[in-house]
Amino acid sequence: SLIWKAAVQLFVSGEIYNDLYVSGVEFAWGYALSVLVAIPFGIACGWYKKMAYIFDPFINAMNATPRVALLPLVIIWLGIGILSKVGIIFLGAVFPILINTRDGVKTTPHHLINAAKSFGASEWQIFKSVVLPSTVPFILTGLRLGVGRALIGVMVGELYAATAGIGFMITVAGATFQTDKVFVGVLIFAITGMISMELLTKLEARFDKWRPKVGAAG
Repeated sequence: SLIWKAAVQLFVSGEIYNDLYVSGVEFAWGYALSVLVAIPFGIACGWYKKMAYIFDPFINAMNATPRVALLPLVIIWLGIGILSKVGIIFLGAVFPILINTRDGVKTTPHHLINAAKSFGASEWQIFKSVVLPSTVPFILTGLRLGVGRALIGVMVGELYAATAGIGFMITVAGATFQTDKVFVGVLIFAITGMISMELLTKLEARFDKWRPKVGAAG
């Protein structure tokens, strides 16, 4: 097919490798930063009621805001280089991870916490032995959802302001009516997302038994 021929040509000529590298770097940095920020912050918001009271309205409002609406501001603040793409990827991925982590901490069964307290466990021991294990499945769910948001961030960021990347390649190909190259770019995003989601889904399934059961004594 024309799409297969276009893909072979792009890889054989080496034309696509720089775009893959740029998009890969943007995705890796944006997603890694979102994980590093979201997990500890989500744990803190779930564990400390004062933090939840202060930050929950902001978190929920930002999560409901379309990231595309923030793109002009991100470009103004960070320019059209790699930083703006990392920024939009971060904004896309951070909230699903943060919210799932926070909710995981909040749904830890209270009877387990009370039992640990009755045995004289410290706050750190309760967190390490009770709260964290029950939160892991929620964190993995957030990571899985975050991957999809991060890939959307790569695509959107490169469509609007980029000089390289798979999204930029799609933009140029679309503007010059090269639909075969457009489909190659779309398939790269689709395959990357499918593989990432499948790996995280399998990892999530392994830890699903740690998830608190609905209707558990509280």
